[in-house]
Amino acid sequence: MEQSRNKSKLLKVGKILLAGVLFLGLIQPSAYAASSTPDTVRVALFVDAGSTYKSTVPAVTFISSSAWIAAPKGDGGSWVNLAAGEKARFSLDGFKVKVMETADWKKASDAAKKLQSTADKPLIFAVSLSGTTLYQVYTGPYLSASEAQKAAARTGQTLGLSGAGAPVAKGGMYLSAGAFGSQQEADKIREQIESQGTDAVVVMTAPSIFEVWTGDTSTSEELDQVETQLLASVPGLSLQPAKQTRTSVIIRSDVTLNLSSPAPVKHFLVNGTEPLLWIQGSDPASGSIQLVERSSHKYRGGFELSRVNGQLAVVNELPLDKYLYSVVGGEVYSSWPQEALKAQAVAARTYALYQGAAKFKVAGLVDTTLSQAYNGVEKEAASIIKAVDSTSGEVLKSNGKLIEGLFSSNSGGMAADSTEVWKNIDPTYKAVKSDEDTAAQAGLKMWYHVLLANGRTGYIREDNTKLTGTQNPAGLPYLTVTANDTNVRALPVIQSGETPVSKMNPGDQAIVLEKVNQSNEYAWIKGPFTSDQLIQSLKGRTSTSVTSPILSLEVAQRGPSGRAIQVKANGQVLDVKYPDLYRSALGSLPSTLFDITATGRYTVLGAGNLTGTGTAQAGTKVLSASGTQSLSGGNMVVLGASNEARVVDESNAFMFTGRGNGHGIGLSQWGAKGMADAGKDYKAILQRYYQNVTITKE
Repeated sequence: MEQSRNKSKLLKVGKILLAGVLFLGLIQPSAYAASSTPDTVRVALFVDAGSTYKSTVPAVTFISSSAWIAAPKGDGGSWVNLAAGEKARFSLDGFKVKVMETADWKKASDAAKKLQSTADKPLIFAVSLSGTTLYQVYTGPYLSASEAQKAAARTGQTLGLSGAGAPVAKGGMYLSAGAFGSQQEADKIREQIESQGTDAVVVMTAPSIFEVWTGDTSTSEELDQVETQLLASVPGLSLQPAKQTRTSVIIRSDVTLNLSSPAPVKHFLVNGTEPLLWIQGSDPASGSIQLVERSSHKYRGGFELSRVNGQLAVVNELPLDKYLYSVVGGEVYSSWPQEALKAQAVAARTYALYQGAAKFKVAGLVDTTLSQAYNGVEKEAASIIKAVDSTSGEVLKSNGKLIEGLFSSNSGGMAADSTEVWKNIDPTYKAVKSDEDTAAQAGLKMWYHVLLANGRTGYIREDNTKLTGTQNPAGLPYLTVTANDTNVRALPVIQSGETPVSKMNPGDQAIVLEKVNQSNEYAWIKGPFTSDQLIQSLKGRTSTSVTSPILSLEVAQRGPSGRAIQVKANGQVLDVKYPDLYRSALGSLPSTLFDITATGRYTVLGAGNLTGTGTAQAGTKVLSASGTQSLSGGNMVVLGASNEARVVDESNAFMFTGRGNGHGIGLSQWGAKGMADAGKDYKAILQRYYQNVTITKE
C-alpha cells in the first residue's frame, strides 16, 4: 500500500497536466484542420465558435432509421452497436457537479425539474448496486474546476442542499481498476468499488475492451485519497492511472428524458484529450439519423462529436449534393418552376463551397440562416432533388475564383449594390432591376385601410367586406362588413399572435382610406414605432447615442437601388457599422428599401405654393366616420392634393413602408421564380443577379 501511494505522488504532475489539456480546451482535435472537399460539407448543428456563433447543449439524443454504430473517428471499427430505431444519448465527460444520489426517483426527478429552468442543466443516471437502483443527478460540463465548484454551490442553493448532502464538484481524473473482455465482468468490479461509497464507471477503451474507472476527481490530491481508501478496503484491487489521451467511451444508463417515470436509455460520455466520436448508420446512402435536440430533424450522412471551447460540438458531415437537397428545399418552395430551383441549387452550392471548412471552428457551415437554412431530409422533394442533380458540380466563378453566391428572399424590384449593404465595392453585386419580384404577391388578398366610428384606424381584408356605393362629405367611400367577428388588424396581414384593433360584424360600416396589398415579401408596412421603441431598438447598434425623444426620422441618403444608406433622427446621423444594419436597428425591418412617415405630422400647401407643417394635438379637427369633431386621443385624416388620405395621430410615431425581404444582394429568390414563370432558364437568372460570372462545372 505504501509503494502504491508513492507511485501516485510521482504521477501527480502528469495528472494535473492532463486535466489542464483535457478540460481547458487548449488542444483542439487534429481533424479540425481537415478541409471540405467538393464532394462533402461539414455543418455544425451545435458548437461554441465564440463570437461567430454559439449554440450548445449538454447532451444529444440520436435515433437511426437503420442499424448504427459509434466509434472514435478514424478507428475503422464499431465500438458501440445500436439497433434500428434504438435511442441513445451522447455527451462529453469533463468538469461537472454530482448534485445528489438517491434511491428515491421522485426526489431525483423533482431536483432535475427545478434545475431545468436554470443555467445548470441536469442529467440523471441510473446505477444498479446490490439489487437497488440509485439515481445520480449531475450538471455540467463546465470549463474548469473552479467553475464546477461555483456550480456546486449554486445548485446546492437552488435545491436547498447543504452539509453532507451538498453537491460535489467532479473533475474527470480517473484511476483504472483493470481491463475486461465483457461489460458484465467489468460491471462486477464497478459494483464492488461502488459498494465502498466511491463512484465507478464502465469504460470502453477499444472494441470489446472494457475498463473500470474510479475517482472522477478534479485534483491529484483527491485522486490520491480515493486510491488510498480503495486499496485499503478492497482486497486484491489493482489501480493504475487511466489512459485518457485517446478517445474512450464511458457507458451510463440515462433516465433524464422522462421525468414522470424512469425510462432507461443508453448514454455514452466521450473522454479524451482529443475526443472525436463518429456516429453513422449502416445505410448512409438512403437512411437517416434523427437528432432529437434539433427539433427532431432527420439527417443524412454521419455525425462527429468533439470538444470546442469546453462544450459539445456536433457536426453533420455528408455529401454536398445531399446537403443541397435539404438546403434548396428549406430556402424556396418545391412547387416552384424547375429553372428557379436550379438557379437556387447553383447559388447554394457556390455559397457552401466558398465558406471553406473552419469558419465555425470545426465546420464551414451552420444549419441556420447565418449560413443556409438546413433542416434535414424533411425538406427534400423530388423536384428539388432533380434540380440539384441536374446541376451537380456547377458553381459560379469570377476571374477563375468562387464567388460567395449570396442570395436573399426578395429584392423589392431592385437588387442591391454591394455598397448599400457593406459599404465596400464588390463588382459581382450591382443594383439591377428585378421587376419579377412581384411574384411574391400574386394571388394574395387586398386589404382596406379603414377609419372606424370611434376614430381608430386599421386594416380589413377585402373578402370580408363590400363597398356600399356611398361616400362621406370628403368623397371617401364607405364599406360594410359581411362576416361575423371580422378582425380589424393593425397591419394588412393576419397576425395570429397580435390582438386586433377591433372586431366588426355584418352591417358595421367604416370609411375607406386606401386599398393596399397584403404585406408580403415584396411590399410591406411596419409600425407604427414610438420614440421609446426606436430608442430601445437602436441601443448598441449605433456608435453614438441618440437624443430622446425622437421627433423626426428621415432617410438622408440612398444608394444606387434606392436603399437607405444614411438615416437621421432629430437631424443626427444614425451611424451604424454598415448600411444593412438599419434593418435590425429600426425595429427588425424586412429590408432597407423603405420610406418613413411620421404619423404625428402633416404638410399643408398654402397661398403662393408655400408649405408648412402641422402637428396633431388635442383640439385639431378630425374627419371621422361620424362627422367632423375635435381630436382627443384619436386620429386625424388628412387629404392630399390628389385626394389620397393619410392618418395623423397624437403619438408622433413612425410608419415604415417598404419593399423586399433580406439584404437584397445577389439572387432574389422570388425574382428567380418570376423569371422562370416568364420562361427564363437558370443560367439567364443567375447572370441577371451576379455580374461578370461564369457557370463552371467542377
